[in-house]
Amino acid sequence: MTPWVTRLLLANVALFFLSGAVPSLYALFALVPGWVVSRPWTLVSYMFLHGGLWHLAFNMLVLYFFGPRLESRLGSRVFLQLYFFSGLVAGLVSVIVPFLIPSFSTMTAVVGASGALYGVLLAFAHYWPDERILIIPIPIPIRIRTMVILATLIAIGGIAMEIMGSPQRIAHHAHLGGFLGAWIFMKWREVNSPAAQFKRKAEGAPKRGWMQDRDAAQRWAAIDRESLHPVNREAYDEIMEKLRTQGLPSLTDRERLFLDRFSRG
Repeated sequence: MTPWVTRLLLANVALFFLSGAVPSLYALFALVPGWVVSRPWTLVSYMFLHGGLWHLAFNMLVLYFFGPRLESRLGSRVFLQLYFFSGLVAGLVSVIVPFLIPSFSTMTAVVGASGALYGVLLAFAHYWPDERILIIPIPIPIRIRTMVILATLIAIGGIAMEIMGSPQRIAHHAHLGGFLGAWIFMKWREVNSPAAQFKRKAEGAPKRGWMQDRDAAQRWAAIDRESLHPVNREAYDEIMEKLRTQGLPSLTDRERLFLDRFSRG
């Protein structure tokens, strides 16, 4: 078990029994779309309430099986960000949909960690799409990406039935909201990763004329190689040797940026 998966499990179980003992807490923390303006905290607090023991048990099993490996992969801080962002987007979708589709009531309470955990599930499928899991009572293991596809189709079907007038006990739109939240979060991390930032910087580096190249070469040659870390010193020597033997046009943008980094202190 990883740190935040353990804490989330304990928090969900504790609040389930506490809300059962103190019913007013359930009413205060549940997400009701029509009341969200006066109770904005419910966009977060609803994730820690559940509609029954089986609802809690299913969600906690998902957290237990998929959470630890994902937290280890992302790190505790990022895992927690993913969890709450997915749950928050699921909550916002739950608020918006009833105002757009008349068949959804604005006074139906939404509770459960499902939105956040659908986000965990999608992120898990992103890193390990071919991981196989066994879903009872299906006797054949299925890939996690197939499970995500099936969960999406089930949610879409549930929403369609709700629109056609068949009330659903499950907030399928919140599940899709959890998937959406995780997708946005993962895309944001991909775009803002160190590798992506470096690539943008390298691609956006201005083209230089021969005067600028000459000045740059002089700066690079003046770098105090003895002050560099041994690993950087080795890379510096290799690039400078390439510069001497093949000329400045042979240097890549990445190599130029490496030299610029040290020539500017």
